[in-house]
Order: sequence, then C-alpha cells, then structure tokens
Amino acid sequence: MSRKYFGTDGIRGRVGEFPITPEFMLKLGWAAGMAFRRQGHCKVLIGKDTRISGYMFESALQAGLIAAGADVMLLGPMPTPAVAYLTRTFHADAGIVISASHNPHYDNGIKFFSSKGSKLPDEIEAMIEELLDAPMVVAESAQLGKASRLNDAAGRYIEFCKSSVPTSTDFAGLKLVLDCAHGATYKVAPSVFRELGAEVAVIAAQPDGLNINAGVGSTHMGELQKAVLEQGADLGIAFDGDGDRVLMVDHTGAVVDGDELLYIIATDLQERDRLPEGSGVVGTLMSNLGLELALQERGIPLVRAKVGDRYVMAEMLERGWVLGGENSGHIVCRQHVTTGDAIIAALQVLLALRRRGQSLAEARHGLRKCPQVLINVRFGGGQDPVAHPAVQEACARVTEQMAGRGRVLLRKSGTEPLVRVMVEGDDEADVRRHAETLAALVKELCA
Repeated sequence: MSRKYFGTDGIRGRVGEFPITPEFMLKLGWAAGMAFRRQGHCKVLIGKDTRISGYMFESALQAGLIAAGADVMLLGPMPTPAVAYLTRTFHADAGIVISASHNPHYDNGIKFFSSKGSKLPDEIEAMIEELLDAPMVVAESAQLGKASRLNDAAGRYIEFCKSSVPTSTDFAGLKLVLDCAHGATYKVAPSVFRELGAEVAVIAAQPDGLNINAGVGSTHMGELQKAVLEQGADLGIAFDGDGDRVLMVDHTGAVVDGDELLYIIATDLQERDRLPEGSGVVGTLMSNLGLELALQERGIPLVRAKVGDRYVMAEMLERGWVLGGENSGHIVCRQHVTTGDAIIAALQVLLALRRRGQSLAEARHGLRKCPQVLINVRFGGGQDPVAHPAVQEACARVTEQMAGRGRVLLRKSGTEPLVRVMVEGDDEADVRRHAETLAALVKELCA
C-alpha cells in the first residue's frame, strides 16, 4: 500500500509541523473513529508517553473520535505494549498510542493497534487515509461518543507482566538498576521487578515533559553503565521512552544489545523444549551476522525480515514462530504478547539467567558478534540516494572487496529522515573504512 500519512510505525514528526499538529490530530481522530465505526459500535483506548505535547494531542484525538461517534477510554501515561494488552482485554475496537518512542520531546507521533492488539491491517490504514481527505461531518448529538478514564490501567498491566513468569518466580538476591528514560515505564517497571523480589534502583524516572530520552534510556546507555558499576548491581535494564525497546548492561558495565538478548531467550526456550521443531527466530536485515551463526550452531534458524517491528511480527505470524526482534531491543515474545514489550522481554532474560545460574556476562558469551558499523546520514528529501547509480556501484564494489566475508545494507529509516549505512564483516578496520566511504558518498548526494 502506498501511504500518504502512515509510515512503518504510524505517523511521526516534529511537533507543530504538519502532520503533527492539533488540527490534523482532530481530523485523524475523526477519521479513525469513522473507520472503526464501520465495523459497528466503536470503543477506542488512548494511551501516551510522558512528552509534554501528549496532553494536547490526547485532547484533539479525543474530540475527533467523539465527533465520529466513538467512545473513548483514556489510560494516561502507559507503555505502548500496555495499550496493546488493554485494547485486547477490554475488547476495544482499537488502541491509540501518542508517542515518538525513542525520539526527543520535540517529536511526537501516533501508533494504532487493532482489536487484537496488533498493528492495523493495511486496509484499515487505507480507509483512515481516505477519510482524512474527506470533509469532517460531526455525528448527530445523540450519536456522539462518550469519554471515560481507566484509573487502574497501570495496576492491570503490572499484574499482566507478572503473570508472564511462573508464580514461583522470586528474584530475591538480584540487584537491578532500571533506566526508565523519563518515559512511559517510569511507574510500572519498578513495581513489576520489586514485586517479583528483586532489589531495584531506578534512574531517569522523573519525567517533566521535556526530558524523555534526554541522554538516558536505551539510546543513551552511559548513565546506566555508570549506575550499575557504582552500585555494584548484577545488571541494568534500559527502556526507551514508550517501553517497547529494552537493552541491558552486565555487571562489568558492558552493553548487551537486542541481538544478544534474543540469543539468550532463544537458547533458553530451546533448552526447555519451548521452540517447536523447525521453529526459529525472526531478525531483521540489521541483525548481526554473529547472531545468525550462533543460532545456527544450536540448530535454530534465523530468518531476516525488513527493518521495522510490523515486518518482524508479520514474518513471525506467517511462520507460526514465537520469537523475533531487532538489535535495537525491540523484542517480541509472541507466547505472551502481540507486540514488542520491553518489560516482558527483560523478564524472559532474567528467568533464563536464574534457570542456568549464570550472570548476564556469562550468558552472552555464546554469541560472538561480527564487527558492524552503522552511520546515519540525514536525508532532506528529493532523489533517493540509496537508489542512485553511484551508490549502487559503490555498494557492489565494497561487497566484492569483502569477498563473502561481510555484507552491506543501505536503507531509508521509516521513522526519521535518515539514510542508514551499515557494513558488517570480519575485519573491524575494513568495515569502518567501507562504511565511512559509503556514508560520505551518500552525504554528498544528500547535500
């Protein structure tokens, strides 16, 4: 489907710049309400992260939905996967998350979930886009929707997270540091791990509307690394602003990325006979070659989907597999959830460590990552530099020089105006040189 407004992860941009404006959000709420109402009576849940503009867009979306005749339940600040879960449990027609995930406070966006807690089908997105370009017609007064607030949303989600582990689970003696990125997990995540018995220290859990993801969280691991070492913790867990990504830090202060977490979860599932025969892991084009090789040694296949959680999930559903994710820390444990859930994924890692009696540093040793360099080049529009003949020729030349010992990937981000240049191989110096050469060429073409 050719999308006018929707990207790979909803609608996202800079606050105050089209389409991230109150006027557009009002119309988007109405269009979504009309699209869902075509299925009959309509109930929609709205959650958000902690950025200051969320209040403004929550009100605009609420007004548009009500104008279309949709009932609205407001959840307040909640992790993205919590909205997916609550949408299912309340049998709502859709869930909406107001968030720009790991982006700074001056960005915001909208994600939709279907009644099943999964990404919207393409035909519903197409219907919403069609309605966005139609005149807005307010429902008759007697047909207007109503709004209510779900005051125990956080408690419900905390109990759901705890239910994803055996009732006998006790993390007593485990010392954790949580980095909540001043985002949507700031209340629920500490409660989950404390109630399961862990000793928990928390950083970046004082949101003020402007500090979300600011130098903290899964995209800025330095503060968590420092805190783990200073406090002598067993490990640290970093969430992003909306709680669908997780990275970790081991007791030595080393960062453990999404590929390594997937490896730990996958091998634990295999050891417990929870991976059906022939089942494997869905990664992405960005997944490290070392993950593929390490899983291969254990007889676990890795299939690569396009970058983006919707593509990972689609591949998992098609194959009937239960585990997939990205090296950025977006991990889907489908036996428990319908979307990436940072808290659920972290719990699965902690369970694997407890079952094996290993530290996080020991558990990651089975995977030897190949050197991988990723350079982001800002892209302002115009001709696609990835498709430029000069870039294509340069990529082919680098691939030939690596002689089967590495790979090259150039792609446009689906959530930011960036071209991502990635080179991977067995020699770090060569990998970096090739990546910098390609990035310089792309930057020249983007100028």
